[in-house]
Amino acid sequence: MSSRNILVINSGSSSIKFALVDEDNDQFPIQGLAERLGSAEAVLNWQLGDEKHVKKLPGADHKEAFASLLPLVQEASRGKLTGIGHRVVHGGAHFTEASELNREVIDVIRRAAVLAPLHNPAGLIGIEAAMELYPTLPQVAVFDTAFHQTMPAHAYRYAVPEHLYTDHHVRRYGFHGTSHMFVSRKAAVMTGLPIEDSSWLTAHLGNGCSTCAIVNGESQDTSMGLTPLEGVVMGTRSGDVDPSLHNHLARTLGWDTQRIETVLTKESGLLGLSGLSNDMRTLIEAHEKGDERATLAIEVFCYRLAKSLAGMACALPRLDGLIFTGGIGENASLVRSKTLDHMRLFNFKLDEAANQKCTRGVEGIISAENHPRVLVIPTNEERQIAVETLALIDAKA
Repeated sequence: MSSRNILVINSGSSSIKFALVDEDNDQFPIQGLAERLGSAEAVLNWQLGDEKHVKKLPGADHKEAFASLLPLVQEASRGKLTGIGHRVVHGGAHFTEASELNREVIDVIRRAAVLAPLHNPAGLIGIEAAMELYPTLPQVAVFDTAFHQTMPAHAYRYAVPEHLYTDHHVRRYGFHGTSHMFVSRKAAVMTGLPIEDSSWLTAHLGNGCSTCAIVNGESQDTSMGLTPLEGVVMGTRSGDVDPSLHNHLARTLGWDTQRIETVLTKESGLLGLSGLSNDMRTLIEAHEKGDERATLAIEVFCYRLAKSLAGMACALPRLDGLIFTGGIGENASLVRSKTLDHMRLFNFKLDEAANQKCTRGVEGIISAENHPRVLVIPTNEERQIAVETLALIDAKA
């Protein structure tokens, strides 16, 4: 029997990231990014095997971009496309697992957009375009929030009046669930531990960052909350701040809530601290040249990350390992080292040679012998989305 192919789509407000996942092949037959959609500079980039290609799509919207990329996917899959898996950021408390897309599910995603105004509307654009072009193909929504629906109430409830929770769904949801799930399961395989009898701390570090405590394959706590703004310092997001900061800025500077939200989500984090960049690679280069603000940004990032991981440990019965993943987690050995320096009570110690080696897709254990396990595992959200999509297709069959 030939292996099955799933097209995985991650649609942003002006972009479509896509990958064709072959269930029996670690390499993606085709992957790419349509970006700057809706502008004269719209372009489609894709990689077919080892070959990279570019096609200009001036003025193209999401539907037109799909019309350009889907024939490429069809050719790469030899016309054998089994289904489409869509990444959806926020499913609220409604979804605890992947769901086949229909009008009811789409309506729930639309209602949840109030909780993720930057993400869900963009995801819906991609969903509706793909469903119109492929009306008979199984299409599945895989939610960033679903993995965290196993959190106990003492982890997901805020200390606010009950009616805000019951009537307005104000609670902690968490994000990056697909990534946290993938790397914790991969860690269990790497270390020979049963998924159902293992305990992990995970740190997904990219432009968006979050930590998670995972026990027996289930999320017990995570750093992001009602929205992807809560938690650790990120590329352009502040992470945790005093809740009264909003009132302080409104009172002293006359800013409205939209201005404050823009500052905290797009102008803060590493970018705000450094005044230079939201890219950790740029900041490390500047730090090595003596840039004080870049150095401060890195120090704040690592200290807040260590605090978050230490707090997540409250949810674990034991610690089988700490996992770094995401663009920063997989590549910034300096960040890994500085973060663990702040966690001395946990007795972490790195094998520096292993720590330096684990970059650019290299996975492995980077802890020193006879010290708590620390791993670097490249995330693969596309494959996890494909796995969940296939599982749902098989269950319905």
